[in-house]
Amino acid sequence: MLYIIRHGQTAMNRLQVLQGRSDHPLNEAGVAQARRAAELLRSRGVRFDAVFTSPLVRSVQTARILAPEVAPTVDERLTEMDYGPWEGADLRAPSPELAAFFADFVHNPAPEGMEPLDEVVARARAFLEDVGGVAGNLLVSTHAIAMKGLLEALTPGARGSWWSKTIANCEVYAVPRVGRGFGTPRPFQ
Repeated sequence: MLYIIRHGQTAMNRLQVLQGRSDHPLNEAGVAQARRAAELLRSRGVRFDAVFTSPLVRSVQTARILAPEVAPTVDERLTEMDYGPWEGADLRAPSPELAAFFADFVHNPAPEGMEPLDEVVARARAFLEDVGGVAGNLLVSTHAIAMKGLLEALTPGARGSWWSKTIANCEVYAVPRVGRGFGTPRPFQ
């Protein structure tokens, strides 16, 4: 089984700032969220054989809380979307370009200087192909948009349906194995 988690809360999440690839650690609430997710998974008998994480500290911290017994493998393809000049934007008062993009990812392309969504999906798909043959339960610790890219790649015919979905800090999706690949993702509750 593949388990995908969005990292716990950071100070930037709390302030509603677009943090992207800036490297912010979990705050106290984020550590607590990760511990609750770890407890939920353990209570259901989930143990991890391999752990993959974005290089950003918030994802690494989340992975270590969920699977302290497994050394995480850092993979750049799991890092958050590159927001370019938009990184650090206040999401409570976004620019018109940013507001339009976040209101309808499917029909409004990423603003100039931002990583296109098809590139997020392409790197997610390449990652999934590479880990398809890794045995056992896999944990992937990543970010909201990167996670949506993974979910898009895992859902044939999604046509952008994951982009508008809100994914909370430490929300987990479980994905069954199908041969050397993966099946349909579902929320882990």
